Amino acid sequence: MNCYVCNKLGKDTPAVAICILCGMGLCPEHLVREELPVFQDVSAGMGTVRHKMPETLPRILCSECYHALHQAK
Repeated sequence: MNCYVCNKLGKDTPAVAICILCGMGLCPEHLVREELPVFQDVSAGMGTVRHKMPETLPRILCSECYHALHQAK
């Protein structure tokens, strides 16, 4: 599989990842890696307490999906 963005630009670059939202094949130049925080909810009396875990969850996106998700910021 080749990078979709490179293919549109007339280049033949192998894809190393796939966008988890749209499925576009991406080369290292065109992917966006985002680290998502992971939380654990723990019961505490009548409610819960949310703890942030030390490890993050990696997410690979194309730039189009990344900008669509973060357009409100």
